[in-house]
Amino acid sequence: MRNAFIQELVALARRHPHIALIVGDLGYSVVEPFADEFPDRFINAGVAEQNMTGLAAGMASEGYHVFTYSIANFPTFRCAEQIRNDVAYHKLPVTVVSVGGGLAYGALGYSHHAVQDYALMRTLPNMLIAAPGDPMEVRACMHFLVENPSPSYLRLGKAGEPNFHLSPPDVRPGCWLKVREGTSQRAMLTTGAGLQIAMDWIVREEHVDRAVYSMPLWSMADKATQLEPLRAYTEIMTLEDHLQDGGFGSWLLEAKALQPDISCVVRPVALTPDVCGTVGSQATLNRLGGLLP
Repeated sequence: MRNAFIQELVALARRHPHIALIVGDLGYSVVEPFADEFPDRFINAGVAEQNMTGLAAGMASEGYHVFTYSIANFPTFRCAEQIRNDVAYHKLPVTVVSVGGGLAYGALGYSHHAVQDYALMRTLPNMLIAAPGDPMEVRACMHFLVENPSPSYLRLGKAGEPNFHLSPPDVRPGCWLKVREGTSQRAMLTTGAGLQIAMDWIVREEHVDRAVYSMPLWSMADKATQLEPLRAYTEIMTLEDHLQDGGFGSWLLEAKALQPDISCVVRPVALTPDVCGTVGSQATLNRLGGLLP
């Protein structure tokens, strides 16, 4: 995913001279193509994520669309106040990029486990969450974010994720992307790495009757648009590599609550708190948290 991100960022920066990238002293072997081609639009802010975000807000107020880039919780929780007050409040075009969402950096411990980031970012008015499920969705999200600049949060995996789309799909906030047809009135709705988990379940012949959807773009403002797709099914299982509290499934339950007469059952499937404080590979922790057998 991060390779798809930097490839699209470089391609978009060639057409948009206002695109800039700020990193928190990491991203080596990934960000060099941008830094080499656009040295005047690349800044290494050092291990100072709060300063990185304040700098991004200042540049955005002068006309730049700034992408800040760091690992897991560092560009989010460490600088939550700056994102809240400097970026989201002022509706500035800053995209906070978190690489290694969920438990992708599981072996580095709890400081690197991004399992509460949806809960933080989705409570900020004006903030759009972009959680692509495969590299093609990364490319699609990048184009949408640049064409519709706003405060946004781009949550990426690491590398080696499979493609489930043949080409970048048409993405819009709150839109359900059908990845697999189903044979029943039950479906799985995923965001981010939840898509790969859902497709792995299908390979193991679990829930094979369900259609699989991905929602790479969603926000506080998109709950009202969920009512019609919810009416099409009797049960929606949501899948996410995030704690259930404050996560994507909770977001969909809140959307359903806006229209109490909808009979569709929403069943969130998310990580259990058992993963918090535990060190292990991504697969091991996803298994511990209840997402894998």
